[in-house]
Amino acid sequence: MAHLIVIGGGITGVTSAYALARQGHQVTLIEKHRYAGMETSHANGGQLSASNAEVWTHPSTLIKGLKWMFKADAPLLLNPRPSWHKLSWFAEFAASMSRYRDNTVATTRLAIAAREHLFGWAQDEGIEFDLKQRGILHIYRSRASFEHASQVSRLLAQGGLTRRAVTPDEMRAIEPTLRGEFFGGWYTESDSTGDIHKFTHGLGLACARLGVKFMTAQAVARVWSTGKSVRVLLASGDEVDADGVVICAGVRSRALGAQLGDRLNVYPVKGYSITVMLEDEQSQAAAPQVSLLDDATKLVTSRLGLDRFRVAGTAEFNGYNLDIRADRIRPLVDWVNQCFPGVSTRRVEPWAGLRPMLPNMMPRVGPGRHANVFYNTGHGHLGWTLSAITAHQLGEQVAQWERMRASPSVPAAVAA
Repeated sequence: MAHLIVIGGGITGVTSAYALARQGHQVTLIEKHRYAGMETSHANGGQLSASNAEVWTHPSTLIKGLKWMFKADAPLLLNPRPSWHKLSWFAEFAASMSRYRDNTVATTRLAIAAREHLFGWAQDEGIEFDLKQRGILHIYRSRASFEHASQVSRLLAQGGLTRRAVTPDEMRAIEPTLRGEFFGGWYTESDSTGDIHKFTHGLGLACARLGVKFMTAQAVARVWSTGKSVRVLLASGDEVDADGVVICAGVRSRALGAQLGDRLNVYPVKGYSITVMLEDEQSQAAAPQVSLLDDATKLVTSRLGLDRFRVAGTAEFNGYNLDIRADRIRPLVDWVNQCFPGVSTRRVEPWAGLRPMLPNMMPRVGPGRHANVFYNTGHGHLGWTLSAITAHQLGEQVAQWERMRASPSVPAAVAA
């Protein structure tokens, strides 16, 4: 079996390494941090949400972005300073709008298929990650937003997802702690939440048991491929050789892809979260158990065990910037105070991460220009939700490459 290097120790890198190791491959995972899941997979919204599969390539996204451009606390914030990367990304984003419906349906199917793999792996490996299977409730404050959600629901249904419209009274029955005035909601009982960092760490331990070699605290400086072998130069000066490489480097996939002759127009879209520490019984009772998505503020929530409440969201197009801005965190805290006034926000941990987004909002999974170079990246706001199925797809494509590698004279159609 081939020796494969996986670059990146976030959720996509670890799931990729796990899927490949289960197939019997020799796998080396290279991660710049000391531990897996320390960047974008550290403190996201916690949702495993097929109900959030709608891609963003809708005209309303551009309209909102222009309207909110100079509003510091806007859910979607676009830094007006131009760059070729940003301009090219938005040009391709606009060109992808014709695929909005097809890509939403396709993403829904992927998200549903991912559940079987992710929950199966967690059960097989005994991974505890604060899983809560209480569904996700989308809440709407206006008729217009609710009616748009009705149109989205029809697309989600085409992808195989069932969810139901609920009245404000039904919303309060589903989540009694929620306060505020709402027009209505959509409830997806099959969705769930959990702690992505705990899951990534647990699956990383499972990878080690399967023989995956972890090279942590090692930044990649350069990668080469001859088509039959690869070489990775580390910032330390050390080199690692293998038969193939899998790029799972999140927002750094673009630069690594360019070194390998592939164009991946991944843009870093910053998101923020706060983890509210529920340190008293009143806060624990007043925080929701059911996961929420507030359409007006674009915020999502997850309850992580007894004493943590995660609120995350917003999208900031501001390049490779991980600064945690107070004017972007404040709206998250204010939202908690408004919707869950019984929750103390005295102790809140802020966080920011960069979502790797491709203009069409679809992940890039599969080979590159060289036969032994593979990508599993660009999952955007659904990295955890889609990670298990894209790792499974990657494994299938690597297996096909292995067959071709073992029998190079066999036509591709026969090998497949």
